[in-house]
Amino acid sequence: MLFAHENGRVIPKEDKIFAINGRAKAMIAEEGKENVINATIGALLDDNGDLTVLSSVMKALGTLEPVDFAEYAPIGGTPEFKAAVEKALFGSKRPEGEVRVCATPGGTGAIRSVIANYSEPGDKVLTHDWYWANYKNIAGELGRGFETFAFFNEEGTFNADDFEKVLAEVAGQQDSIVVIINTPAHNPTGYTLTDDDWRRAIGAMNDVAEKCRITLFIDVAYIDFAGDEEKARSFMPLLTGLSENVLTVFGYSASKTLTLYGMRCGALVCLAKDEEAAEEFRQVAEFSARATWSNCTRAAQVVMGKIYADPQLEAEVDAERETIRDMLLERGKAFEAALAEEGVQSVPFDAGFFASIASDDPDAVSAELEKEGIFTVPLAKGVRVSVASISKEKCVKAAKAIARVVKG
Repeated sequence: MLFAHENGRVIPKEDKIFAINGRAKAMIAEEGKENVINATIGALLDDNGDLTVLSSVMKALGTLEPVDFAEYAPIGGTPEFKAAVEKALFGSKRPEGEVRVCATPGGTGAIRSVIANYSEPGDKVLTHDWYWANYKNIAGELGRGFETFAFFNEEGTFNADDFEKVLAEVAGQQDSIVVIINTPAHNPTGYTLTDDDWRRAIGAMNDVAEKCRITLFIDVAYIDFAGDEEKARSFMPLLTGLSENVLTVFGYSASKTLTLYGMRCGALVCLAKDEEAAEEFRQVAEFSARATWSNCTRAAQVVMGKIYADPQLEAEVDAERETIRDMLLERGKAFEAALAEEGVQSVPFDAGFFASIASDDPDAVSAELEKEGIFTVPLAKGVRVSVASISKEKCVKAAKAIARVVKG
């Protein structure tokens, strides 16, 4: 006898990514990691397949006293953590406006909170057609619909025309809309919107904002692995050009930035035109936090506060991340080049953890690759490969195998 209510949701028997990762781990246990390519993991692994954790972050973690991890954190986050997030997120590119920060369990908590508080049941959430599958899961869990626009045009750049078209269509159907844009180093493609892309997107949102309030959620989980830190944030001052009917909210992931995945530390950051909207954000974000996860892991917040209050330690963290960014870019470009040699183009890749290949039957491609010990993630429009989790050599090997399977 079954008891749970589906409530309009489609609930799979298991999470697709974690299931594939589980099968990859099982094969590694049987055949050895050198004979398996596990390109499913959204975490940094070295060339030997071992988890990479920033030693400078571990230095800060090692200074914690019992009270730093045993005591409850404030619902919205410790003051030091909030200040650190604002500093880390904006760098030298902080736009004008009122900023408020609320701690969340990773970037996922930030996504859940913004959809819960800035849309109504039955509303459609809008994002690009290449998207992290959990966006749709979270929207469905909260009783929201889901709509996408074509992320890329025929030239392989941001499809501003389709964004304008679909945004206007959805805005004509509801009073408010949550728009999710994942950039820089977009998951799952590695694409980064240019400043010109942002100007078009801002113009499109301003065009419909008079009749439909917009909450723009910018998922910047991979911003610190997206190349030059200043360039990755160059779009931020442009956000001051948004209409007063557009609220900008960022999803920040300390889990990614500090390689503390298991400590589930992130933040929802509001950039509002006025104090009234900013204070409303603080109230609803903290209320949602209390009603779902209550408060977040204190230890991770203390670590981040320590790092960004110590210029020397912050510089050490930055230097380690720069080395990792270079490694990721080398892997991603090797993957892209190997595909091109086989006559297959990847989806546009600039930087970050992931690269993708378009396919009409991603599940079949992924299943065929598994037979060769190559584990990838099938998405709605193609197959995702984590260049963060496999060596440059394995990136090349995976690319050649994928090209062969895709070409049939």
